[in-house]
Amino acid sequence: MTERNTAVVDTDTPRPKTLRVALLGAGNVGAQVARILLDDAESLAARTGARLELVGIAVRTIDAPREVELPRELFTTDASALVRDADVVIELMGGLEPARTLILEAIEHGASVITGNKALLAVDGPSLYEKADAAGVQLSYEAAVAGAIPILRPIRDSLAGDKITRVMGIVNGTTNFILDAMDTTGAEFPDALAEATRLGYAEADPTADIEGHDAAAKGAILASLSFHTRFALEDVHCQGITAVTADDIAAAKDAGFVIKLLAIAEKLETTGATGVGTTGVSVRVHPTLIPREHPLAAVHGAFNAVFIEAESAGELMFYGRGAGGTPTASAILGDVVSAARRMVLGGPGRTETTTGVLPVLGIEAVTTQYYIGLDAADQPGVLAKISALFAENGVSIETMRQTVHRESDDGGNGSAELRIVTHRASEAALAATVEAIKGLDIINSVTSVLRVEGV
Repeated sequence: MTERNTAVVDTDTPRPKTLRVALLGAGNVGAQVARILLDDAESLAARTGARLELVGIAVRTIDAPREVELPRELFTTDASALVRDADVVIELMGGLEPARTLILEAIEHGASVITGNKALLAVDGPSLYEKADAAGVQLSYEAAVAGAIPILRPIRDSLAGDKITRVMGIVNGTTNFILDAMDTTGAEFPDALAEATRLGYAEADPTADIEGHDAAAKGAILASLSFHTRFALEDVHCQGITAVTADDIAAAKDAGFVIKLLAIAEKLETTGATGVGTTGVSVRVHPTLIPREHPLAAVHGAFNAVFIEAESAGELMFYGRGAGGTPTASAILGDVVSAARRMVLGGPGRTETTTGVLPVLGIEAVTTQYYIGLDAADQPGVLAKISALFAENGVSIETMRQTVHRESDDGGNGSAELRIVTHRASEAALAATVEAIKGLDIINSVTSVLRVEGV
């Protein structure tokens, strides 16, 4: 009979060390983070090898109403004192200040920092990364781009041995909800925005969302990680969705497309006047037509998704909830566990890897397809004149169709809505074409110019 091995439990093994966690902000996300830290303390300790003790929550007003009931003794208005006595600092205050000062103070005192502050990272991320690197602490920000979706760690770790060539993301749930509502119901933009506000998807002041600023901040972060070069908000070409009309949505649907606000970062090869090629990165946010069979076209409501193209892995898509207290808290706690494990096992902090500096390429370096909407006179020779101008500027037309005919009030020829999709062309060639078309006496107006991706 074979004697079984019996595991021996060493009762003298020391209990996991305790890491002091400071939380800055107790809003929708912060309150859920605090709840999980308190309710799941034992399981988090088992995963990290250390007990995570929530030692305080810095807030502006201690007695403000909150969705989650938390111990009152944890609250403080002295954020600076809290930060100086912590091993891990979770910053969920938002905004530039005092968040920047408190993060720098935490780094100076040797604390690892977890943040979801995409605005601060987009504006001042490079200097914060450098400070964290110099101090040997971890600066993590998974929740800053796509809420609950794990996207930054896969880019940094899982794809570390690959070369990413392009990233396209729906990274703002408010704008995706609005455009999806316009596509599915035929609503005009103001009505879709009002519904988003009523349901709580849009803020009272939705400017950062609908003008593309929120998506641009996230695009800068994605580009920095994907291409190992530090990009700031000012490097991102940004265009919002306020000019997108129900007619644009309907015309796109008729042509087999859907309109999404995309953040796009891609590596490009450009050739200058001397014939010498330059490799750089374009980062842009704008309304975009994508084919209805593309994976991003199926992202509905307030959901987010990031589509990655890499040399070896090919095409990958990450999909999930891009906002909300509990989903975003999941991403925050993932970073907390990662930082805690590193502190238990030892070793330097992890931020982002910068192995080179690729130049930022402006929107004029982009080559893509375009969709142009025209209100033109409905008379013989119009299509020929328009086609000739496209040819003169080196832009090839893929499809052209008349979608609407309007009768003239005075019995004349009336007008027609023309919808044109081009083959791939440079931004400069397309801009020159549009300017030339505006000068034609047969053109009443250029109603839309949108880029087409994923074809």
